[in-house]
Amino acid sequence: MTESLDLVIITGMSGAGKTVAMQAFEDLGYFCVDNMPPALLPKFWELVKESGKISKVALVVDLRSRAFYDQIIDMLANLDNNAYVHSRILFLDATDEELVSRYKETRRSHPLAMEGRLMDGIKKERVLLTELRNRAQVVIDTTTLSPRQLREKIFLNFKENSGQPAFHIEVMSFGFKYGLPIDADIVMDVRFLPNPFYVKAYRPKTGLDQEVYDYVMDNEDAESFYNKFYDLLAEIMPKYKAEGKTSVTIAIGCTGGQHRSVAFAERIGKAFSDAYAVDITHRDIKKHKETVNRS
Repeated sequence: MTESLDLVIITGMSGAGKTVAMQAFEDLGYFCVDNMPPALLPKFWELVKESGKISKVALVVDLRSRAFYDQIIDMLANLDNNAYVHSRILFLDATDEELVSRYKETRRSHPLAMEGRLMDGIKKERVLLTELRNRAQVVIDTTTLSPRQLREKIFLNFKENSGQPAFHIEVMSFGFKYGLPIDADIVMDVRFLPNPFYVKAYRPKTGLDQEVYDYVMDNEDAESFYNKFYDLLAEIMPKYKAEGKTSVTIAIGCTGGQHRSVAFAERIGKAFSDAYAVDITHRDIKKHKETVNRS
């Protein structure tokens, strides 16, 4: 008989990538079930436990089942009290604009707007899923991710490491002018620093270029801020890990996401790379060039 069951509940906004996620968990060796009504779960756990052959289950729960609204929270409460099941929630999200684009591309109807406006269904779904999103251990924003990149993020969060998921840090740079990252756990603003954009030689470059990096870092305000921010992160990362988080996303923003935030994301990410697995991404680093090319 299996001693314990590793359960991942895959949920989130309709159109945010749950099908791709389920395929990724199949590749990780999980037994995957798509859209099982919550009322059938107690019997399912009983059968799994009796079989003794299944130790990892990924369960997709979404709004196709109208029973979802009334039963999902009760289901989670029962799981919290079930010593046999070790559960985690993966919540997939995307911006409203991206979800609309995906629905129009596939010509599918939203489950909450079968005969109404698409945006009304998306807004209603976002409200309904608020509590579940807040309970999720892992939130992934798929707005700018390709299917391959989403798979990589899932592998990074849920691959086994001596029987336990590896804790890692994601450090992201972004531009406030393009909106806040919806999957960030910690957001920091570095727009108070001198902006290399106003130095003609640095304008087309990024924080990845050494001369721009040095320009951003070579002042007392930058050094003081870095030391205080690093000390804060060093203190709270172990606490996130102790709470059961498998990842923490630190988002550092400047105006356009090209210079200051990139430099700071690189420095913070590399500073923690000795103690943790760290992934550094720059969400908006190419946006300025794309805008120029379209002009």
